[in-house]
Amino acid sequence: MPRINLLPWREELRELRRNQFYMAMAGAIGAAAVAVFLGVLVMNSIISHQNSRNQVLTEEMKLLDRKIEEIKDLEAKKDRLVARMQIIEQLQQSRPEVVHLFEELVRTLPDGVYLTQVRQSGNSLRLEGGAESNTRVSAFMRNIDGSDWLTSPDLEIVEVMKPDQNRGIDGSRFAITAGQLAPTASEEDES
Repeated sequence: MPRINLLPWREELRELRRNQFYMAMAGAIGAAAVAVFLGVLVMNSIISHQNSRNQVLTEEMKLLDRKIEEIKDLEAKKDRLVARMQIIEQLQQSRPEVVHLFEELVRTLPDGVYLTQVRQSGNSLRLEGGAESNTRVSAFMRNIDGSDWLTSPDLEIVEVMKPDQNRGIDGSRFAITAGQLAPTASEEDES
């Protein structure tokens, strides 16, 4: 006799396939979770490695910034020292100029003229004094104009003084401005 299977085999087959599908889905989800977990671990490892490299670079940059500041400080000190050296050189070069200036003032000063005040501002001189007459002041100005160390005399004030105003001396009071020259080395050697 033929056997007839009255059991619901189709339902069992469906149930088996459904279970296999759920198992495959769970396996896929598990594999995806493991893949994502491994991906996260790898990315975290890469990120931490990059962060450590960035930290090393940041520390090196800070070190270099300190060195740059030290270099800038050294350059500023060097510039200050160079400026001081230049000032000292200028002072050493101009040291004999004062002697020449006073010597030239004595040479250009004619008889009957005296100076009461000499002021220097840069290369400009203001000479104040007295003279027995205006012609002596004119001679003084001509002498200044012909000098190697003085130039461009300009008469600012000339006043005729009475004996009681000028301590008993008749004459003129004057104020002259003049420029100071520094002759070249060849002119100094000649003089």
